[in-house]
Amino acid sequence: MYEEIFNQIRSAANKRNLKDSTIHAYCTSVAHFLNHTAKDIDALTTDDVDTFLTEKKLSGISPETYNHYHSGIRFFYKKVLKMNWDDDDIPRMKRDRKLPTVLTKTEISAILDATPNLKHKAMIATMYSGGLRVSEVTHLHYDDISRTNKTIHIRDGKSRSDRYTLLADRTLEILTEYWFQCGRPRGILFPSSWTGDYLTKDSVIQFFRESAKRAGIQKHVSTHCLRHSFASHLFESGCDVKYIQALLGHRDPKSTEVYLHVSNKTLLGIRSPFDEMGGE
Repeated sequence: MYEEIFNQIRSAANKRNLKDSTIHAYCTSVAHFLNHTAKDIDALTTDDVDTFLTEKKLSGISPETYNHYHSGIRFFYKKVLKMNWDDDDIPRMKRDRKLPTVLTKTEISAILDATPNLKHKAMIATMYSGGLRVSEVTHLHYDDISRTNKTIHIRDGKSRSDRYTLLADRTLEILTEYWFQCGRPRGILFPSSWTGDYLTKDSVIQFFRESAKRAGIQKHVSTHCLRHSFASHLFESGCDVKYIQALLGHRDPKSTEVYLHVSNKTLLGIRSPFDEMGGE
């Protein structure tokens, strides 16, 4: 019914190198919107969007779902219909952003020590070493590891652009031990023992949580905590935010800010200006 519109969305999205999953989400959102308005394309206005999104908000949907609709329709209006769009008039729904869980270096070491499977241990070390997403570590290949440059090559990450990040000496030692015991991979760095294909994200999340539990970690953790911790520890050590942004693969600086929350350690060395006033 909307195939021509979907083709225009795909064309505009492909020019911007958007992921297939993002394009699919945009088309789905636009289809819901068009079904709701039941108007000809030429008759659409931004008031129609406001009405649609207001009804969605009143229905009790989550901010994440609301913003998915918003992003898809916004792209459709701006890039396909070439219509003016004012984000002040049609804003995204704000959501409460909880500070990410950050593990201490001692806790990360404890998790590694509590991981008996050498492949799993190497994956955890690699995620923390370079701030990798779980989907990125599962898709690494042997050739992505550079012993000479001490770097990890992330190919076609979430933002659809390659990047290089850090390979710690300690991580290289664990990887070398993994290769020595399990054999050097010919392609996929961490292949499934059953299929030889990429490991699933769920399987990595599961063994990480099991290791954290064995290590006695009381915090609510996920594999993404390793990425949070990587960024936070770099920030605390004085690394420039621009470099952290590049290592994480963030295009938008705002995406990096959530990782760089103020830690207790950072606060210890800062005095309030009120304390500098003395008895004035």
